[in-house]
Amino acid sequence: MKKPLLAVLTVLATAGLGATPALAAPHSATPHSAAQATAVQAAAPHAAKAAAVTVDFAGTVSLSNCSGSVIRFPNSADTDPALVLTNGHCLETGMPGAGQVITGQSSSRTFGLLNSAGTKIATLRANQVVYSTMTDTDVTIYRTTTTYAAIKSSYGISPLTVQNTHPVAGTGIKVVSGYWKRIYSCNIDGFVYRLKEGDWTFKDSVRYTSACDTIGGTSGSPVIDTATGKVVAVNNTGNEDGERCTVNNPCEVDASGNVTVRQGINYAQEIYNIPACFTTGNKLNLSAVGCTLPKP
Repeated sequence: MKKPLLAVLTVLATAGLGATPALAAPHSATPHSAAQATAVQAAAPHAAKAAAVTVDFAGTVSLSNCSGSVIRFPNSADTDPALVLTNGHCLETGMPGAGQVITGQSSSRTFGLLNSAGTKIATLRANQVVYSTMTDTDVTIYRTTTTYAAIKSSYGISPLTVQNTHPVAGTGIKVVSGYWKRIYSCNIDGFVYRLKEGDWTFKDSVRYTSACDTIGGTSGSPVIDTATGKVVAVNNTGNEDGERCTVNNPCEVDASGNVTVRQGINYAQEIYNIPACFTTGNKLNLSAVGCTLPKP
């Protein structure tokens, strides 16, 4: 789990590293083919190049102990209540137990809304934990007291859109931490059949290439496809000490039960299956056709 310790903040402050240090300790309780692109350019040398997607901090948020983002689904309306995505293990009332699913829980949690430069420009407030679990995945979705339209009108910030199709290995990604105001760049290395960490098991997890050496406080960061700008996963954990299947040391388990430990490698949880569980007005419906999220 990538959740920071208060003690680490004290150490960093003592060391004089400032408000946005590069390091934190972890939680204790976390365009496709180049050849195709060349061929297209050769066939149409005067064609305008597609604008590059800029991935920055706009739309991300900082939590008291984690990172997150303001998200919308493909069918969300501007007038819908804005949603915030982070990890299940970042839930303010404590980490959900294995097999536990929380819905409709009252909340007054606050989030620091960031602009493109990573500067806090507003405070958003939740009124409900719409959904939270650490079973199969590691997500918490909050409903805020405002709408996407109001956030755009007041602060010029648009939400990040959740991709509703399975991510692809090799995709260039950025992990954007609102907590540390830090962006990690790497690729999706592959997918893990089962990722076991302590009492929890995550299914079909995203494994990063080694360049995304995420740290404590990056929990809940959106994982953004650099080609589309859409959120394809939510950052959540990594193996720190080389231990096998313990907290802060998840292990990979394949379909045959073989266990692999990759010290220093970090992971995220897919979210493409979440949009199918939300209907008109950003309302959760776990019985909706195509919804595969765990139910209470």
